[in-house]
Amino acid sequence: MSRPLIAILDDEPQIRLMLADALEEAGFRTISFGRATEFEAALKSSAPDVCLVDLGLPDRDGLTLVHRLALESGASIIIISGRAQVQDRVTGLELGADDYIIKPFEPAEVVARVRARLRKARPAADTANTAHFNGWTAHFDRYVLEDSNGRETAFSHAEGEVLRLFLEAPRRLISRQYMQERLGGMASESFDRAMDVRISRLRTKLGEDPKNPRLIKTIYGAGYIFLGEVRWG
Repeated sequence: MSRPLIAILDDEPQIRLMLADALEEAGFRTISFGRATEFEAALKSSAPDVCLVDLGLPDRDGLTLVHRLALESGASIIIISGRAQVQDRVTGLELGADDYIIKPFEPAEVVARVRARLRKARPAADTANTAHFNGWTAHFDRYVLEDSNGRETAFSHAEGEVLRLFLEAPRRLISRQYMQERLGGMASESFDRAMDVRISRLRTKLGEDPKNPRLIKTIYGAGYIFLGEVRWG
């Protein structure tokens, strides 16, 4: 399925239902949770493209969870919280969130913010959706990697953002600063570690040796280089 998956984590059932209804009416798939433990268990088998996270959770500190998601999930993260102080917003963004929405809110605003996050991974109308490289085919319209035997592995929007950067500029240095400018993140340790996690996940899906990857090479202190031969279309 190519419809983006949105995960909703909020301990208020009415808010979960309101968000799910608005997002599904807008064409998204949703999964909803009232507790962080249920949400984290589901992440083992699901790969949401965007996570909507309330900070006031009954069983986990919301900011700690946001930081962990930024480092491990590869998904875009939008905080939805009643905490309106500037420092709360700054802290949330510094810990890896991509956006911050203050309660109360209009569902249409949340839908618009979700679309804005996903738009960064969506190719322009005149951009090819399929790239071939080293026995692999990346289908950006369906968010799957296909190997030479036709086996498919899904990747998230967030992972797709990074993969497209590499495939659009093979054998060129991709610096951290360039990644930050293209992906719209905040220059911080959290952003750098989030990129490391996305790249690690891509290497795993491409069957790379973590100690000596063939395709995505780390240039320490500078960035990354993608060494594959790429053909679009």
